[in-house]
Amino acid sequence: MWDKQKLITFDGALYEKLTSLVEHYIEQGLLISGERLPSERELAKNLHINRSTVVHALDILTERGILLRRAGSGTFVNDKKWGVQASSTINWRLPVHFYQNKQSIYQQKAEQLRKQNTAICDLANGDLPTIMIPKLQLPNVSSHELVMYEKNSDKLQLGLPALKQQIVDYMQNSFNMVVDEAEILITSGTQQSLFLITQALLKPGDAIGIESPSYFYSLPLFQAAGLRLYGIECDEQGITLASLQTTLLQHKIKWLFLNPIFQNPTGLVMSDARKQAVLAFCRSHCIGIVEDDAYSGLAFNDNLAITPIKKFDLNNQVIYLGSLSKYIGRNIRIGWMIAPRNIIENLAKIRQHIDSGLSILPQLLAQQYLQNHYISHQQSLRHQLQLKAQQLMNWLNHYFNNEITYQNPLGGFHLYAHLLVSSAQQETTLLNQLLTNNIIVSQGIDFGDKLGMIRLSYGHFDQNLLS
Repeated sequence: MWDKQKLITFDGALYEKLTSLVEHYIEQGLLISGERLPSERELAKNLHINRSTVVHALDILTERGILLRRAGSGTFVNDKKWGVQASSTINWRLPVHFYQNKQSIYQQKAEQLRKQNTAICDLANGDLPTIMIPKLQLPNVSSHELVMYEKNSDKLQLGLPALKQQIVDYMQNSFNMVVDEAEILITSGTQQSLFLITQALLKPGDAIGIESPSYFYSLPLFQAAGLRLYGIECDEQGITLASLQTTLLQHKIKWLFLNPIFQNPTGLVMSDARKQAVLAFCRSHCIGIVEDDAYSGLAFNDNLAITPIKKFDLNNQVIYLGSLSKYIGRNIRIGWMIAPRNIIENLAKIRQHIDSGLSILPQLLAQQYLQNHYISHQQSLRHQLQLKAQQLMNWLNHYFNNEITYQNPLGGFHLYAHLLVSSAQQETTLLNQLLTNNIIVSQGIDFGDKLGMIRLSYGHFDQNLLS
């Protein structure tokens, strides 16, 4: 594993080759979370390089948060998985396969199963099943009108006015929340919103706080922007103020990215009291908040705290991200950002320079959905997803025979479970058994979590495939 021939496949100086080798081993699962590396002396001897080169490479990986160095104990793979390199990782000269191969061994096996077999229970798929997507039809708009829309795209940089008005009504009806249409920017989904924020409001090396675990950790756009991600511990009410304060003192975080309602992957809902406490803390420390609300219309009962943090925001410190991707499918990518007008106008200009604006067709479909369908459709979705969640829990209890723990889902898409394993080998064995039965799940490590955690998206659970 540690011999000089392994370094030949990587480019750069010797220390760069070694950093690339360690990163490669981590990506391939050959080095796992918390594993101890050989000593500096051993690495230098086995690789036939100077010890100072080894020290330099390990120092770089430690600064990036990939490794942890403990005095008197050695060097370990970061078991928390937080802290991403503080420089952009995009290298346009690299071959395409460089980016395609950044998958764990389990992910590669799952992808192979998807290609070989159509009759699979893909519980790693976080999108809405096709059968649950509403059948939307375009309004009676002539091709001439569509051409005119596109010609006026410069005037529609912030989005179609009719759609923005529907969003104003949606926020009012859903949360009793008053929103100024002039503070809404239509986007092609949450990922575009996040990309624009990282480009305009952050710079390489900036530290941001996210929930631990979090789907934000799995998004490559943060790493591509050279941002440092730091996980903040959560309890059943959301991120804890104690962990937030500790993280701020240690890393000087500038922004907090939260997914407080049916959080991905845990499915937890932040209490209103915690939302207001976090908001007040961030206000006192000049920390901005980006709130991702993808699932709030999917509560399984009416007593949950689905009010956005943005509703409590009196000082314009929260950027709210809404989306329809989880309701009408990922192919009709429509979302929106609510933020101070000067911010969204600046972000719209950046987008205009990058991709010349936003297509009109998805906006027309989204407008139709919000105007005519969302109330009945979201009610139907809640019923179907709750039934699927119950079926999944029944199957889990039977299949794992009490060798698994989880909290009953409150809404949204995901059930987060803990396999009762004590080693990576045990976890691998269980995951491979699931693959043998054509069942795919998401590993907790993908969200920065510890051994034994898995996410199951119950929208794709089909008990007929498991009988």
